[in-house]
Amino acid sequence: MPADYVAPAHEPASEVGYGDVDQDEAVRASRRWWDAEADNYQAEHGGFLGGSIADGDFVWCPEGLREQDAHLLGPVEDLVGRRVLEVGAGAAQCSRWLAAVGAAPIALDLSMGQLLHARRQAGGPTVPLLLADATVLPLADDSLDLACSAFGAVPFVADSAALHREIARVLRPGSRWVFSVNHPMRWCFRDDPGPEGLVVERSYFDRSAYLELGAGGQPVYVESHRTMGDRIRELVAAGFEVLDVVEPEWPEEHTRVWGQWSPLRGRLFPGTAILVSRLIPD
Repeated sequence: MPADYVAPAHEPASEVGYGDVDQDEAVRASRRWWDAEADNYQAEHGGFLGGSIADGDFVWCPEGLREQDAHLLGPVEDLVGRRVLEVGAGAAQCSRWLAAVGAAPIALDLSMGQLLHARRQAGGPTVPLLLADATVLPLADDSLDLACSAFGAVPFVADSAALHREIARVLRPGSRWVFSVNHPMRWCFRDDPGPEGLVVERSYFDRSAYLELGAGGQPVYVESHRTMGDRIRELVAAGFEVLDVVEPEWPEEHTRVWGQWSPLRGRLFPGTAILVSRLIPD
């Protein structure tokens, strides 16, 4: 990553809507958007995600569920020495936590701006950083023991089935792939943390991507939708078995608003789905 890197400016959206997008368009949009947004994102959310902790923290979702409590990757002692890929790592807070408990993580992200934040983290363990598209992993077959993603990559790719196939390719049989995404039912509701966010305005079954378009009509922000059934079928088609679907409840003492996530909505319906799967041995 070059020392003279300068993040691109946000390209303002001239139109917002829903439609089809291919994987190349999604990659271009997401890379530029997250490069431009990295500083703001880490300034707003980095502390909650463990950016101020030398050993990082593994926070699965805005509800605040932590891996040290949930053990979705397995017992902490079983992580020691295991090669782990964090997909959509951002500033690599989760990877730093994994390294601190004895795992050997690789932090992968599409955005150089986000990975620069990972490189700048003071103290704590050093984690290898990898700049790559999650649907085309520059990693060998059967080379990893575990893969995880806390709201990284999966909601933003156009072809999530291809992402799962790539994860299956690089994992050893029997390995876990655990990832968190927006709960699919949230797609129905207005994207608002207040009372307006309790109003249904879209069909759950409308799989059109949410798009913000630039002046030339090209996507500058992309977020894709899958139903819960879609998510499970894509995993099964890639060779995984689904071990659990976790829908974190909103903690009573949790008052933080994060985008569409809020105590009001979180106490009424789920905002996050965490899918826990295992690659079936041949």
